[in-house]
Amino acid sequence: MADQNLPQPAWVPDACTLPTAERPLRLAEFDELFTRAVRGGERLGARHLRVTLAGGPDLAESVRDLAARETECCSFFDFTVTAPEPGLVRLDIEVPAARIDVLDAWAARV
Repeated sequence: MADQNLPQPAWVPDACTLPTAERPLRLAEFDELFTRAVRGGERLGARHLRVTLAGGPDLAESVRDLAARETECCSFFDFTVTAPEPGLVRLDIEVPAARIDVLDAWAARV
């Protein structure tokens, strides 16, 4: 389990409504997902990142759930989750121009 006393990353925007104490836990969820399942990342534009993930049959639902929870606290994200074939998931992440720095940080984590 992630340390709840970790400092908030500098790139987390003020617009994020997730309680500060929960932010390291959410970040740990994404880090665990990316470590376990990412097979590639592609920047399709300054405001658009596509992440390709591979895993078991429950991967798409897990990614959808995590993306939905992230959208609840950071509504500027536009996540699209597709499963073009069993075990393969594409996570498209788009942000407005004012949040490109946040997408840059996500791309670095991928």
